[in-house]
Amino acid sequence: MGRTLHRYVFLQVLGPFVAGLALFTFILLIARIMRLVEMVVNRGVPLGEVLLLFSYILPAFLEVTVPMALLLAILMAIGRLSAESELIAMRASGLSLYQISVPIAAFAVVVFAASVGLSLHARPWGNTRLKTGIFELARTRATAGLTEKVFNDDFQGLVIYVERIEPPGNRLERILISDRRTPDQENTVIASSGTLVADEDAQTLHLRLHDGVTFTHEAANRGFHKTDFVEYDVSLNLGEALGELETRERDPSEVPLTELREKVAANQAAGVEGLAERSELARRYAIPCAALIFPLLAIPLGLQPVRAVRSRGLAVSLVIILAYYLLLTASDALAANEVLPPEIALWLPNFILAGTGISLFVRAAREARPPFEGRLRRLLESLRSRLRPAKATP
Repeated sequence: MGRTLHRYVFLQVLGPFVAGLALFTFILLIARIMRLVEMVVNRGVPLGEVLLLFSYILPAFLEVTVPMALLLAILMAIGRLSAESELIAMRASGLSLYQISVPIAAFAVVVFAASVGLSLHARPWGNTRLKTGIFELARTRATAGLTEKVFNDDFQGLVIYVERIEPPGNRLERILISDRRTPDQENTVIASSGTLVADEDAQTLHLRLHDGVTFTHEAANRGFHKTDFVEYDVSLNLGEALGELETRERDPSEVPLTELREKVAANQAAGVEGLAERSELARRYAIPCAALIFPLLAIPLGLQPVRAVRSRGLAVSLVIILAYYLLLTASDALAANEVLPPEIALWLPNFILAGTGISLFVRAAREARPPFEGRLRRLLESLRSRLRPAKATP
């Protein structure tokens, strides 16, 4: 199989891969994109800062959409070659399905390498930077979640009304707050002024109110309590106001690979289960392997010639993707409930789809042998038998 044909098949996969990657990533990101656009339009957050946050979110989604795009690309490329009888011409020239699949395998290896980088390094880095970026946005532009002369309900359990926000935005005037974060209790706070204060060590944000009064009403009592104050702090979760990206303690998905391995080893040495860390480590290695497994399914399933290649390729890819992530969700449940060790449970979807893909691929390779292969083989055997020197008779 010459370089020209290798390059031709490779390019047939590359175009649909790029289009599929853009499509799947946009579909998964559309809710976040709308939220980020709202931050620019309604809350005055600079576009550059929003795009920076977006870049931190992107690796987590690319880890999922890159194998999905590869699956769609192979289905569409093989389907088009089959529909236009190009595969028949290749097989008629003596090429087997294994030889035709060589450039597709090379493309899958490249995608696998990219998936490994995303899973092992880019996603943890993005998650860590996202948390830090949210806090920096909260610290430098703390009023991104507040709007003047509007009842702001972006903070869970809080409704905040601010008459005026003084530039650069850290000082507020004439504030009214309804606080229902405590069960069976409602606090109404009125203050003449307030200041937004960020705590860098704890990565929290507080609204420090000055010269006001608090009215507290409890469900068990009919009346209310009135408390005058000189200074009163209200803690704010600005992460919820900025796209439900709450600031929290670092979880295993944010830990770099080396540190995660050390943590798993330390837990094992101390006799601690550490299921979250073990599951995250197993997931980082298991998910990129989908880029090597999906081609085994896509090539035989794309061989059937149909007219609507794109719609069929999209439909089949969605079915396979849904099956894979349902299996992955079930594996997560098995690991979380300690039915199976995470190192085994999170590899089950790969084992199941790999076994199915190998079976389908081998069967398709047998059925897709070049035309007249059996007849030519029998002819060669006949010629060999005739050309053999006859044995001498006694």
